[in-house]
Formats: sequence, structure tokens, C-alpha cells
Amino acid sequence: MMAAGTAAEAGGEVLLLEKNSALGKKLLITGKGRCNLTNACEIEEVIDRFGSGGKFLYSALHVFPPSAVWQFFADRGLELVVERGRRVFPASGNSADVVKVFKDYLAQQGVIVKLNSPVEEIIIQGEEARHIAGVKLANGNFLSADAVILASGGASYPGTGSTGDGYLMAAKLGHTLQPLYPALVPLKTKEEWVKGAAGLSLRNVRARLLDGEEVLGSEFGEMLITHFGVSGPIILTLSRFVAPRVQQGKPLRLEIDLKPALDDERLDDRLRRDFQEYARKSLKNALKSLLPKALIPVVIALCNLAPERPVHQITREQRHQLLRVLKGLPLTITGTLPLSAAIVTQGGVSLNEVDPRTMASRLVRGLFFGGEVIDLAADTGGFNLQAAFATGYVAGRHAVAATAAKALH
Repeated sequence: MMAAGTAAEAGGEVLLLEKNSALGKKLLITGKGRCNLTNACEIEEVIDRFGSGGKFLYSALHVFPPSAVWQFFADRGLELVVERGRRVFPASGNSADVVKVFKDYLAQQGVIVKLNSPVEEIIIQGEEARHIAGVKLANGNFLSADAVILASGGASYPGTGSTGDGYLMAAKLGHTLQPLYPALVPLKTKEEWVKGAAGLSLRNVRARLLDGEEVLGSEFGEMLITHFGVSGPIILTLSRFVAPRVQQGKPLRLEIDLKPALDDERLDDRLRRDFQEYARKSLKNALKSLLPKALIPVVIALCNLAPERPVHQITREQRHQLLRVLKGLPLTITGTLPLSAAIVTQGGVSLNEVDPRTMASRLVRGLFFGGEVIDLAADTGGFNLQAAFATGYVAGRHAVAATAAKALH
């Protein structure tokens, strides 16, 4: 929608082909239906959040940074608010308001929107200097075009229409696809105890993801225990490291620091105070003020202690073992939920084959890319939508410039 509107505003004659019966189905569910539009941070932080591929966005973000996204919506009457983590949302808390802004924008710019019009194939001409001829729809109709912007999304949340079609179209034109993995996705664990603690939300904890002794990532915040493993904001952020390694047969280790505000010495002092206070009680009852009820039997079992053991019989070494588990509750990560359950798709059209200044294909003249179909994925916080808007904006402008140049020739 950003690409189409921008292209029309730049003077192009634009047709937006949408496979769904309505525009913006995926936007409607982002941010739990509230639509985390962008992040009120500097360009450099957005780039950092995309890891090794972030530098690709340098040019697009300078043209259309987070401040420009804010301005785009504010200029069209949508009030925005900044929340925790500098996440930007519509003040109404309703993603439908974001979709309405886009629909109005498209209408004002004269974009023709065709719903229920899935594209089957991008058609090109020429042998050596290959260039766009148009598109073939699923119903067999051919539509000629001087330029095509492929902004079909990834392969996550297929119910919204992003079923990976764009990857197939790009590959058919000769583009290299980086392997597709689920990102921002819940993780599965080997341990069975999670089933008994399913639904437990842990706040202000720190999770570390390790491959052997290598720390892949560390995040502080909120997480959720589920019947299959773990989820929640900090887990989703760490998940982008998981799928590629697990597919190589590497089980990863997750360590949860349940008391990150206390170092070992202060936590040990806290344990000793609690044990003095509950000296006549069993261990399972003495931990009630320190741990959620569902985690007490888990922690005790990991320490190989008896729940009914009187606290005054706990040795110094057993207390230290409790401390070690509290500072690093271990879980074995065996995999992720499938791509269909992921918020974002990691992988896609190789960055080496897309011009970062224009979003133009380096292989086919008149072909442009925008959004998640490119090999870009960040963690949560509005960064993925920021990249979608920036790449769509740049693709829209340059697609029109390319058609104008073709007309001159």
C-alpha cells in the first residue's frame, strides 16, 4: 500500500493487485491488533535490529526514517502515541485506523485497487537485457506493465494471504532465495515440566540463549511458559537465532535468571533470611515468597531436593544449588513452532540481488521489491513495519522513475 500510494503520488499510473477480499489483513493483526507502526528511535538502532542485513536498509531509512513514518500518519489525521520501548502505536489502539489511512491515501492518489486478484507469475521479455512485460493473474488474464513492485509479504500467518507466493515468483525470475526460517516465533523445549506450568507469565526476568558456551543473545523483560515450551516478548526476540541452528541438529540451551535484580551474594542473603523466617516449614512452603507457585516444584526437583524437607535441614551447598537454579533455570530448546505461527519470515530474496538505493532487481529491469519478501527480519518493536514502509516508499518512487526513463528511450 505504501509502495502503490507513493508511486501514484510520484506521477505513476498504478494498479494494486491484492489476492485477499480486503486490503491490510496482516496489518490488522500486527501488535495484537493495535499495530506497532514504527519505533521512535534513531536510524542506527533500526539498522542494528536487523543484524548482519541491517546495512542494506541504510539508504532507504535515510529517505524514509521513523520520523517520516510518524509524519506520514500524523499528516493524515492519525494521532500516535509512544509506549514502552519507544514503540509507536495509533492512539486509538486500533489497527483498523491505520488501514483506513492507507485506503484513503490510495484513493486520493488515484490508485486502482483490484481485490481477489492473485498474481500467478511475473512476465518478462528479452534474453540478455531482461525486462518487465507485465503479470499473469491466477484467472489467466495478462496485464501489461512497465514496472512491477513485488511486495507480497513473507510466509508467516498464511491466513492473511502471505503464503510465500512472492518467493516463488522471484525464484522463477532467477533470484536467489536465502533459506526461509520462522522468526519472532515461540520455542519448543525438551523438558516436560512446562506443561504443568503452562500459562505462567514471568516478568522482569533475563533469558540467555546459548549454543554450547557461546551466548547467542540475552534479553530482559517478560516471557510466558506454554504447554510446548516458552513464548512472550523476550523469547520471540531470541527466536531468530534458533531455527537455523536447530535445523543443523544443534540443541540450544536457554537459561532463565529468575532474579536478575539480585547478584549471587544478595540472593544468598535473601535465601538465608527466608530460611530463618520459615525455619520450621518445609522447603516447598519456604519458597512461596520467592517464586510463583507453579515453579516451586520445578526448582526443587532440579536441585534434587525433597519438597517436604524441613528448611533447617538444608545445607549450605544445597542452598547454593538453589541459588544456581534461580539464577539460571535451564531449558533445552529443541525447535520452534512452524513458519505459519511466526510473526516474521527470516530469509527471502538475496540482498545482493537488490539495489539498496532503489529496491530495484539487479537481474530484471523494471522489477522492484518491498517489505518482507526481501531477506530482512528484525526483532519486535515496530522495526519490521518500519522497514516495510521505507522499502515500499523507495520502491514506489523509483519504479515510477524507471518507467519515465523507459518512456524517454
